[in-house]
Amino acid sequence: MKGKQMQLNVIIVDDTPINVTLISHLIGRLEDCVAKGFTIPQEGLAWCLENVPDLVIVDYMMPELDGIEFVRQFRAGEGRADIPVLMVTANDQIAVRHQALEAGANDFLTKPIDKAEFMARTRNMLSLRRSQRKLEDRAAWLDEEVKKATALILARERETVIRLSKAADSRDPETGAHILRMSHFSKLIAKQLGLSEAEQEMILEAAPMHDIGKVGIPDNILLKPGRLDVAEFEIMKRHSILGYDILNGSQSEMLQAAAQIALSHHEKFDGSGYPRGLIGEAIPLFARICAVGDVFDALTSERPYKKAWDDERAIALLREGMGSHFDPACVEAFLSDWDGVMTIRKRFQDDKSEQESHHLGEY
Repeated sequence: MKGKQMQLNVIIVDDTPINVTLISHLIGRLEDCVAKGFTIPQEGLAWCLENVPDLVIVDYMMPELDGIEFVRQFRAGEGRADIPVLMVTANDQIAVRHQALEAGANDFLTKPIDKAEFMARTRNMLSLRRSQRKLEDRAAWLDEEVKKATALILARERETVIRLSKAADSRDPETGAHILRMSHFSKLIAKQLGLSEAEQEMILEAAPMHDIGKVGIPDNILLKPGRLDVAEFEIMKRHSILGYDILNGSQSEMLQAAAQIALSHHEKFDGSGYPRGLIGEAIPLFARICAVGDVFDALTSERPYKKAWDDERAIALLREGMGSHFDPACVEAFLSDWDGVMTIRKRFQDDKSEQESHHLGEY
């Protein structure tokens, strides 16, 4: 079945009404073309800048706004650089034609208008415009397809995050709700720090993988009730490097961010953390952010092996750790939106059965 022809809008701007009527009549003979005439050039220009014409036919000799200035202002409009423009001039106006070409006119009609010449030139210009419209439609379609493909890739990345996070969670005493809370706490901090929406979404998606390296820690250490001895703690500390090794090297920006978080979320602002002993802003910002959300939620969450700290005690620890354990700016950002913190906590609550199903362990 033949596709429906696109409708083309032809704008006629001439201060002489009879000329507008004549040209409109000729345009009416062309298939799928609609003529719209203006005898006041300023009104015609305003329409052309607010709407998208497919062909503009403009007279040169007009009061206040002549054809050359009309074309110049029209071309200055966004998306108007390639729309065909026909200028109507007199036979002896060669200099005018040169100026019109410089202003952006594509072709000329000579007064008095010859009907055969008019129809031929107009058909040529409209044929060019149809081709432009088809290319624009094709480009828009391709852009939409790229967006769909990108969304599919992002959905698969999110699925990867969830599955890997669950793999770590199945061997870790923390609950799935902890992962959701700390990642949303991290997004809240990022927002309060003034990070872009894209960066906020990035940390929300990457933060759940902060402890993915625990899949490589032996059960006798990961699941040990009570405190680890020095040797065991050295092995436990390896989870940050293991997590980095799992995630590093991906082409995904999100997984690259997750790798940096996994590696550095146990670094401390004063350099006493692990695995590299980084100091201050040498620690990646996303890792500094996650450290605050992760520690706060771990302290204020009840587990089979410990009671939850009250908020005041946990806040006091965060404040005491400013400049030593934590980036002061991240702590202040976290505490500056306490209503948001409470909303996240209420939204993602631990399931009692989930808590009881986990083995004993130590934060």
